[in-house]
Parts: sequence; C-alpha cells; structure tokens
Amino acid sequence: MDIVIRAAIAFLFILLLTRIVGRRELNTLEPFDLILLVTIGDLVQQGVTQNDFSITGMTLAVGTIAVLTVLFSYLSWRFQALRPVLEGQPLILIEDGNVIEKNLRRNRLTQEEVAAEARNQQIDSFDKIRWAVLETSGKISFIEKN
Repeated sequence: MDIVIRAAIAFLFILLLTRIVGRRELNTLEPFDLILLVTIGDLVQQGVTQNDFSITGMTLAVGTIAVLTVLFSYLSWRFQALRPVLEGQPLILIEDGNVIEKNLRRNRLTQEEVAAEARNQQIDSFDKIRWAVLETSGKISFIEKN
C-alpha cells in the first residue's frame, strides 16, 4: 500500500509541476530540457519504489499512475469546471496582428518563437494574423485575417 500512496503523490506532484512549468511541445524542447525530464522521471521512480525492485512493486506503481490518469481524464470530461485546472485553457497570443506581451511573458515565450511557428505555417507577418492561440497541448494555432 505504501507504493500506491507514493505513486499517487508522485502523480499529483508531476501534474502540478507541468502546470507550473508551462506548455511546450516535445519537439520544441531544448536538449537540456529533455535530459531534465528523463532525470526527473528517474528521481520520481526512485521516490515511488524506493528500493523495491519487485514485479509487484512495479505493477502497483504503474497501475496506480494509470488509474489516476484515467480518473483525472474522466473527471475532466465529466465536470467541465475542472477542465481549466486539469488541462489548462487556450491562451490568445496575438489578436488582430497585435502581440499580447503579458500572455507571452506568462508562458515564457518570445515573439521570435511565435514568429518561427507562424513561418512554419506559411505566415510571414503578424499583420496577417487575426488570432494566434496557444493551445493546451503547447501547439500554437493561427487564424489568418480574411
């Protein structure tokens, strides 16, 4: 039972940590960020299982995290009021060609990063953008002006 409690605490800690760190797609991570994620995973595993290297310990830890993942997904689907807390909310970065600096700072994004993503979608100027939205997945969606 100790492993189940530690796995649940680790799950909640990781959920909180991802909310604090912010939204980034995996393909936008720097090499250091990726190494840091792997290191965090190893440290969490050590905290969850301690010195228990048994199949039972592994099954309990992974099972607990899987059940909590499904539970939180269900809660997000079932109770709309929980969605912003569990999944986050889309955030407007550009409106009618004007950059909303406050929203960029809040998510630690630069205008250059948004411009690079716009160029990836064949948009060469912020003036052509009606809306740029940072989705909950970390992807930036662009809606061009007509």
